[in-house]
Amino acid sequence: MEKERAQWGSKIGFILAAAGSAVGLGNIWKFPGRAYEGGGGCFLLVYLFIVLFLGVPMMITEFSIGRASQTNIVGAFHKLGHRRFSWAGWVGVIGAFIITCYYCHVGGWVLRYVVGYASEAPKIYEDSLGYFYNMLGYHTDGSTSFPWVAILFAALFMIINAVVIIRGVEGGIEKFNKVGMPALFILLLILLVRAVTLDGSEAGIRYMISLDWSKVTFETFLAALGQAFYSLSIGMAILITYGSYLPKTENIPKNSALICAMDTLVAMLAGFIIVPAVFATLGEGEVGKGGGFAFVSLAKVFEQMPGGTVFAVVFYLLLLFAALTSCMSLVESIVAFLTEHFSWQRRGATIGVCAVMFCIGCLYTCSQAAIPIKGIWFDAANGITYPAFCDFMEYLTDRIMIPVCALGCCIFAGWVWKPEKVIAEVEKTEIRFGLAKAYSVLVKYIAPLAILTILVISFVTGMTLS
Repeated sequence: MEKERAQWGSKIGFILAAAGSAVGLGNIWKFPGRAYEGGGGCFLLVYLFIVLFLGVPMMITEFSIGRASQTNIVGAFHKLGHRRFSWAGWVGVIGAFIITCYYCHVGGWVLRYVVGYASEAPKIYEDSLGYFYNMLGYHTDGSTSFPWVAILFAALFMIINAVVIIRGVEGGIEKFNKVGMPALFILLLILLVRAVTLDGSEAGIRYMISLDWSKVTFETFLAALGQAFYSLSIGMAILITYGSYLPKTENIPKNSALICAMDTLVAMLAGFIIVPAVFATLGEGEVGKGGGFAFVSLAKVFEQMPGGTVFAVVFYLLLLFAALTSCMSLVESIVAFLTEHFSWQRRGATIGVCAVMFCIGCLYTCSQAAIPIKGIWFDAANGITYPAFCDFMEYLTDRIMIPVCALGCCIFAGWVWKPEKVIAEVEKTEIRFGLAKAYSVLVKYIAPLAILTILVISFVTGMTLS
């Protein structure tokens, strides 16, 4: 007898879980820096345009493929009668696997900082750079050691993920997100109130709503495009997997628009928290992006902010919820593939794959500072290079695997399975898809061209687009 497939227990559970997948570390520590570099309000408008005309259609596409096939991303192309497109599914699964290898370790760093600010904030303020590097096994005297602190917290982070995933779709992921996502929004609002009431924050607020088009370049559009695709979980095997748990009664376009709106709202709220706070404490020009900014530079912000230690704990709890919800979606997409493609048991598949990803991720953490582990890379701008293994892992997923998987899904939906099949799947809700014609144009022409642009420019210039 065929085993009954898991489904979301409620509409709100699915929306919160999918939004949790989309809302991740990139929304909170990359988006504000990109918004600052892109001219504040100008970048926000560009980003909104891309989410509306590319993000929403791509999400509709992947959810529809998942719901129509009722299986994982590799099996989806088989089930829909186009086995030769399974390469796109394999790229998505392998990409999700590699991303999880390093994402779980960055999540561990965030967990470490929640504990650090709660127990030894003065030590962080005293030497924020030294504190960060010491966690990674690099010491002020130039010596190195195994980064056992970072590794320990990464293990704890991954154990939390495994426990939730083992409990299943409705009993684990959905239940966690029903608590985690509302908590994330509450923490965001607390931090927003604190940031905009700081003396001097007005300059940052004005910057975020100003329209300085002189700062908008072609690279601004590429940065917004890469940010949107990475943030919305497009091309990572997640949306097709989550879509496969959807009942036929769900309105895919409406839910996709709502999920994209929630994800974008989190990113914009983060921008209106971090940019004004940095303007008020460190001054204009100190806004940055990435882990170095989130773990090192922001310490100076919290140190100068009244009640800063409390708000530091709140901020890193916010990051922790974002990291957990995103990592869970990545793990679930891999576990779904293993249980359905190889008939593994959920518990064994979860424990096994989490252990392997954690171990590979140790190389990511060690290569940050403690051990000079290298990868290999090639692009037209720099030729053959040997980046740190941590950078190599991110290059491989952000610059190649995510856009290639997204492109495969686009070509499949637009030219092989055909937009008519997507539209028919959407309209099983007995709600007419009013934007069907626009969707067809976007998925057949506009989205593939945008994804190809990411791939070509990344290869030609070597720039980071994620």
